[in-house]
Amino acid sequence: MRSLLLGGLLLGGAHAAPRVGQHDGYTRLVFDLPATTTASSRVAGQSVTVTLGAPLKAEQGPLSASGVTAYAVAGRTVTVTLAKGHSSAKVSVLPAGAGQPARLVIDVPSSAAASAVPARPAARTPAPAPVVRPAGTSVVRPRVVLDPGHGGVDPGAVSRWVKEEDVTLDVALRTRAELLRHGVDVILTRDTDEHLSADKKRDLAARSGMANNGVVSAFVSIHVNSASPSAQGIETYYFGQPLAGGNRSLAVLENGGGSVGLELTRQASGTAQKELGDILAQAKIAFSRQLAQKVQARLIAATGAVNRGVQTDAFYVIKNPTTPAILVEVGFGSSPVEGPKLASAAYREVLAQALARAILDFLNTK
Repeated sequence: MRSLLLGGLLLGGAHAAPRVGQHDGYTRLVFDLPATTTASSRVAGQSVTVTLGAPLKAEQGPLSASGVTAYAVAGRTVTVTLAKGHSSAKVSVLPAGAGQPARLVIDVPSSAAASAVPARPAARTPAPAPVVRPAGTSVVRPRVVLDPGHGGVDPGAVSRWVKEEDVTLDVALRTRAELLRHGVDVILTRDTDEHLSADKKRDLAARSGMANNGVVSAFVSIHVNSASPSAQGIETYYFGQPLAGGNRSLAVLENGGGSVGLELTRQASGTAQKELGDILAQAKIAFSRQLAQKVQARLIAATGAVNRGVQTDAFYVIKNPTTPAILVEVGFGSSPVEGPKLASAAYREVLAQALARAILDFLNTK
């Protein structure tokens, strides 16, 4: 899992014992941190272990909340024991701010069933080749979700050169192959020409929901743009309100188009407005921005395409993931320049290699 650097001022002393909250679907443990530090985590068996860059006061004790049974703090190591049948947790670190110190946040699904990896048939996403590691080591492989946009009843943008659903799937499959070579587990929201639901809202929710099962480091939704023939370039989005003067039509189209797209965009915009005051949401958005910047930079450097920049908008598919989540438009299928390129297997490989490299950069994985 990627290491996170915490910034901000020390606003108070740290308490080794966690604050425990029971929420809808998960239990949250919050440990106050004493100062700016780093944190890395792994889940092995029924234990969540977090290694900090600064020590905490030694302490341990039982926990009676759903999904957890005990905690122990020893110097720079925080260990949480999971209840029987539980095997996943989401670990976040928040900087100091809003009158609070820096915090370590551990979310554990309340039910054992919710702790499982997404329920997709195993045969549809082959298990990656094992990575040989020194005897006696226990390393959790980072995991990302790749979402090839559209598919099935919704082909997405269609031009004389390409169909969006075909390009996004091919780029996702090629990106997965490269990530697997570097020891990253990959979940595909689809690996054939299919939809997850004929209802667009349920389809998008099912895709984004795959990022909330188990320990997922990033969610990347891949799309192809469409506009007038003169429009060109690559752009990458993270969730939020559209930039001032931004065109809402793209979010509406990717959210299903027509009245459905308008309604889902309206709902997503409401969520974006609420998140302005949510510190945990802001932490996710900050890391989503970092991922978007790395993806945009790598794709532009590899392709020489017009740089349309990193932006925010209310895309429904990146609204719900609790992990860093972005949506990337890899080019305009409607462009007489980019349409033929997107139809080329060689160009799709260039896109996939750059996308994979950006994700590896974000995960701090070579």
